[in-house]
Amino acid sequence: MPEFVTILAVNAGVILALFVIAWAICVAMRDVTPVDSLWGLGMGVVAISTFLQTGGGTQRRIVLTAICVAWALRLGSYMLWRWRDHGPDRRYVRMFEKAKAERGWGYGHAAFRLVFAVQMPLLWLTCLPVQLGQVADEPAQLGVVGIAGAVLAICGLLFETLADWQLVRFKKNPENAGKVMDQGLWRYTRHPNYFGDACVWVGLWLVAAETTLGLFSVIGPAYLIYTLTRWSGMPTVEGRMRRRKPDYEDYARRTSAFIPWPPKPRDQA
Repeated sequence: MPEFVTILAVNAGVILALFVIAWAICVAMRDVTPVDSLWGLGMGVVAISTFLQTGGGTQRRIVLTAICVAWALRLGSYMLWRWRDHGPDRRYVRMFEKAKAERGWGYGHAAFRLVFAVQMPLLWLTCLPVQLGQVADEPAQLGVVGIAGAVLAICGLLFETLADWQLVRFKKNPENAGKVMDQGLWRYTRHPNYFGDACVWVGLWLVAAETTLGLFSVIGPAYLIYTLTRWSGMPTVEGRMRRRKPDYEDYARRTSAFIPWPPKPRDQA
């Protein structure tokens, strides 16, 4: 059996174990919101698992693992803090109420079918660059494309970190209650955190793409960008914001949806 198949299979088992344990804990708490932190932290675990299975040692493996773990710790800790600060995510509350009312599903059944069983394979798929990118021993050193990818990933990590920090500060100010965040990075894109996320994973793919197997891992960042821009990311957030904040329509007309760009003047929006 090819080495990369074994690595992918072991990582799938690691993800399954993590999610089953998390599922049991969340069902006991009657709150699945912590799964959002597992999305990030789980990818960090997969990167480390791959590093250990391949023997590590090369520059490419170190860079892929280090950046992924840094990203995972940032996102995972931020989502855990947000859960503790905001409480249960209303999306999950509504989802389970609907599952019980329409299908008669219990909490544990609904949690596994609708949340955990869905996110497990998608996590494995998204982090393919840090799995397949570590398989080959050569080229061990980063080339021009790999260095550019590492720089892009680090910039994306800093970008989304700053965006989240700016948003938290904005929301903590009582004077901003009911207002639309249009300051800092949010002045140039309506979703700087998602844009930074995409940069991280495109960058990691570029690092991986200097190997043959890593090149084929493009499906990971492609799926992530589709999710952020067309499925559960931007569409969900924008729909909620438009319902709750009348000023959001004006902000949306002036501000780039995803890629940072200077905003339009108000009289041209």
